[in-house]
Amino acid sequence: MSLDWGRLEEVVERAVRRARSDELREVADAVRALAEYMKTGFQEVNKRLESQEKLLAEHSERLEKLTKAVAELKVAMGSLGRRWGRDLERTVLEIYRDALEKRGVEPGRVDKFVYTDVDGRFMRPGTRIEVDVYIHDGRTYLLEVKSHAELEDVEWFAEKAEAVEKILGRRADRLIIVAVNIDKEALERAAQLGIDAVYGAVIE
Repeated sequence: MSLDWGRLEEVVERAVRRARSDELREVADAVRALAEYMKTGFQEVNKRLESQEKLLAEHSERLEKLTKAVAELKVAMGSLGRRWGRDLERTVLEIYRDALEKRGVEPGRVDKFVYTDVDGRFMRPGTRIEVDVYIHDGRTYLLEVKSHAELEDVEWFAEKAEAVEKILGRRADRLIIVAVNIDKEALERAAQLGIDAVYGAVIE
């Protein structure tokens, strides 16, 4: 509820004029002083509130700009991460070019296969399936490139390879995991699953 300070002052002044004794006049003066004090106090509070509202608006604007900047940064970093990841894969494939060529794979012609299983026909609904594929002379090679291959990477590659075979409607002639480093248990598991491993070092 807003206060009509003009009306309040008018009432106080009227009370002062009507006072017929010193005692009443003192009371009226006290009321007038109190009203003036309250007016000054409320004005000060209003100024502070206005200042706080302005500051809050500035902070909200800065927060909005910061949120937008963070969102743009996430998009940029995601794009950079994907490019960096693909460049890393190409580098690893080139490092082991000789070993891959002996297995019938031309590193420079390896393509990325990406499929999102929206309705769950081959894997869980929404699963993103991503492997490297090399097809030559009617033969299909599926590859997984890692800087460090762990047991979970090998087993996940086997699952993806099975799904990709169903998607393509053809059996893969060879599954190859290429890694700079591979855990010993991952190497052993790859052998059990019939996955050929090309690697630089085995991590015990």
